[in-house]
Amino acid sequence: MPALSTEARLATLVRDAVATFQPGFAVRLWTGERLGPATGPVVVVREAGALSRLAFRPRIDTLVELWMDKTIDVEDGSIFDIAAATTGAVRSKDGLKRLPKWRMARALPALFRLRRAAKKADAAEVGADAGASGSTKAAIQFHYDVSNAFYATFLDERMVYSCAYFDGWHDDIAKAQRDKLDMICRKLRLQPGERFLDIGCGWGALLIHAATHYGVSGHGVTLSQAQFDLATARVREAGLEDRVTIELKPFQALAGTFDKIASIGMFEHVGFAHHDEYFTAVKRLLRPRGLYLHHTIARPAKATLKRFLKGSREYRALTRYIFPGGELDYIGHSLQKLEANRFEVHDVENWREHYGRTCRLWAERLRENFPAAVAEVGEPRARLWLLYLAGCALAFERGTVMINQTLASKRDKGPSGLPPTRADLYR
Repeated sequence: MPALSTEARLATLVRDAVATFQPGFAVRLWTGERLGPATGPVVVVREAGALSRLAFRPRIDTLVELWMDKTIDVEDGSIFDIAAATTGAVRSKDGLKRLPKWRMARALPALFRLRRAAKKADAAEVGADAGASGSTKAAIQFHYDVSNAFYATFLDERMVYSCAYFDGWHDDIAKAQRDKLDMICRKLRLQPGERFLDIGCGWGALLIHAATHYGVSGHGVTLSQAQFDLATARVREAGLEDRVTIELKPFQALAGTFDKIASIGMFEHVGFAHHDEYFTAVKRLLRPRGLYLHHTIARPAKATLKRFLKGSREYRALTRYIFPGGELDYIGHSLQKLEANRFEVHDVENWREHYGRTCRLWAERLRENFPAAVAEVGEPRARLWLLYLAGCALAFERGTVMINQTLASKRDKGPSGLPPTRADLYR
């Protein structure tokens, strides 16, 4: 009997894996052979070398790179369909015990022969040191200065790039973002004539909404040149130049005193080493008993801070490819830092399911507008963002990542100034 070729041995390995784990979706090999169900979504493996790359670099990074260069792809469905199809799959630990070990051993020489494929250069390069603060200008611009037109392929017309707020699980992302902007303004109890600061103002949607509907004088800062350019243009188009100003500068350089401050999806970029610096700046900028809304993604706490800071492989891949230098806090640590910096915490609200739905709608919109996205940033980067948005949606839906809105005030003696109930917020 003639010896099996390298690719034939690896194909046998995949057949064994599909038969053992029963993932619920089909797999199509580089040979054209289809394994698994005859209908439904298909994971396509276009090169046998993909198995070698995964074997010698068994990391999320490797899978991301294989996805970006289309060596691994999904057809007849989406990443969400693949995730849904795995519901009844055999658990990893159980499946590994059932795999035929002797056939796996016989495949090892084939993997070694393809080892060079595992040493390909990375499919993407990070624009900033992953160990540096995510709030540096280089790190912010790596993420946000991709292309305004690219972000427009999946965001709403206001270009709001943070968790939406749903009054029902509908699909109208524009309405949900408008409702989010209004909820922020209501929680901050914005009043005409107040000075309002938006730290990390993005494309200016919150400032424009607050000035238009609540009569405040707004100021925003961003480190993204692309965001600054579009935000200032939108302020000008809205006729709000006398009441809304935006600067391209770090939060540390801000001056003045404000009645209300919001930070929506910016704190993730600050980094643990700079948390005290950040809250000190907010305290310095806020008047006594002024309100501060802290809206940020978080991870569940671990038994020790050391374990928490290590993070998962998925988290480390996220901070390498998407948010260089970014770090997610846990809610208890954020609250401790607020109180240590003389803030009084009034309300904490978990919006996890809201962000799950937001990211799912973004991913679906990006998939629908994929040709336009590719035209803006190229196919590898567009595919990276599609994977990122789908992965974030699944993480929030499954509860492995959280997001919280925390309302606090700069501590002072006497009444807080807040009403006795929050009934008006949920009218």
